[in-house]
Amino acid sequence: MKTLTQEPIRKMSKIKLITFDLDDTFWDIRDTIINAEMNSRKWSEDKIGEKIEWGTFEDFMKIRNELVKKDPSLEYDLGMLRKKTIAYHTKKYFKDEKDLSEFIEEAYKFFLEERHKVTFYEDVINVLEKLSSQYKLGVLTNGNADVNKLGIGHLFDFSISSMDVKSNKPNKGHFIKARELSRVDFQNTLHVGDHPINDIVGARDLGINTMWFNLDNLNWDVDENPPIEFNKWSKFINLVKNNYGG
Repeated sequence: MKTLTQEPIRKMSKIKLITFDLDDTFWDIRDTIINAEMNSRKWSEDKIGEKIEWGTFEDFMKIRNELVKKDPSLEYDLGMLRKKTIAYHTKKYFKDEKDLSEFIEEAYKFFLEERHKVTFYEDVINVLEKLSSQYKLGVLTNGNADVNKLGIGHLFDFSISSMDVKSNKPNKGHFIKARELSRVDFQNTLHVGDHPINDIVGARDLGINTMWFNLDNLNWDVDENPPIEFNKWSKFINLVKNNYGG
């Protein structure tokens, strides 16, 4: 992580802080999670030595939803949700609670490593490297990706997850925490993300400037006030300059 107390010389511009979502903004999360899920299931079966009935995707989501209903904190505590999901499928193979607990921790660690095997969209790293010398940069994620595990932590001043603020975007927790850590007002902040509600509306409702990463060129159908948008990271820096100076 960049050190917040070390204030580099920055260009004079309206925007002093740029915050980013991660999943589906810097990389495609669908393929990443599918691969992590499949590899983790194979790892579990190899460890246990038996074929496990995982059920369908609908079964998987039903289990997760039931767990969240019983414990609402699991909606933002994705690590614990994952562990409880692992336990649901594998506890019958263990007689000893200690063995089960150790297995769950190992399985979760394996999944987390797989979950961090991402393929960045073209130009993401190059853009971040250029921006990091001009602006404060932060991460605001509802997921559990860790920029330090991805080799890009040094480009950011801070990273805020849902666990840090006990809520998910579009709730204001992430944005309030970013202002607290950076000491940059909302009007001097730009938030960038792929999700129309979680990222764009959530930030805009607080008076934060926004840019929508719209990879698939979707129509903006939330309201009649479409945000600035882009579908290639190579366009991002010029968009910032053209719209906010710098």
